[in-house]
Amino acid sequence: MEMPSLYGRSEKRGADDHLLRYELSVPFPVAEVWQAVATPEGLPSWLAAADPFEQREGGAITLRWLNTDPEGHATVAPGRVTAWQPRRVAEYTVEIHGRIRFELEPAPHSVGGTLLHFTNELACSESVRLDCLAGWHHHFEYLLEALAGRPADWSGWTLERWRKLRAEYELRGS
Repeated sequence: MEMPSLYGRSEKRGADDHLLRYELSVPFPVAEVWQAVATPEGLPSWLAAADPFEQREGGAITLRWLNTDPEGHATVAPGRVTAWQPRRVAEYTVEIHGRIRFELEPAPHSVGGTLLHFTNELACSESVRLDCLAGWHHHFEYLLEALAGRPADWSGWTLERWRKLRAEYELRGS
């Protein structure tokens, strides 16, 4: 399986407002990608536990990241489902990470593949922007593995890969 490019880019929208963007063409059907990005069963396999998760616009959601820092702290981000179009758009606006949006469409030049458009709008410092670019990149690596039947083993997660990615994003000027 050829791995798609996972590098994101960002746009500055104000003093501390940023829009992070990723576009991935993944070799899995829309239904499977939707299951991974928009269900309480799929999200923990690559990103975070979602509980509560009211799968409708206006519904409550709390994302609890399953990777922890060296002190054992995990990010917990309560918020709302701010857009919901089954198998097309899932958008969550949560504390800490701002607006997180997944848009799915059949990949135009791939039989059975999906084009995933991801955006993250957030207010943060330059340092946190780089942290988030690396973090989303790392999680998208986990997404591809989860879609291939290998969900994340969060007990073995370390900061090593994230640190490497963050250094790459800093060098790229993304």
